[in-house]
Amino acid sequence: MKFTVLWTEEAEDELAEIWIAAADRTAITVAANQIDATLRNDATQQGESREGDEHILLAPPLGVLFKALAEDRIAYVFTVWRY
Repeated sequence: MKFTVLWTEEAEDELAEIWIAAADRTAITVAANQIDATLRNDATQQGESREGDEHILLAPPLGVLFKALAEDRIAYVFTVWRY
């Protein structure tokens, strides 16, 4: 089942800050693209469960917190961090 991946404005801002500060911008770009691709391919089956219906997904060097709405086929990325 294919999903549309939507990043909140806050998550987009966090990603931009991470990218700007990164010495390895290519790695950040690759990880963000991997997150999008992974979530597009049935987001309900991705990541690790957290409180409620939230999940985390790691794509080194990034991690994201997301929620997948199966009935709408939408995955919302709420926050992103570098680890």
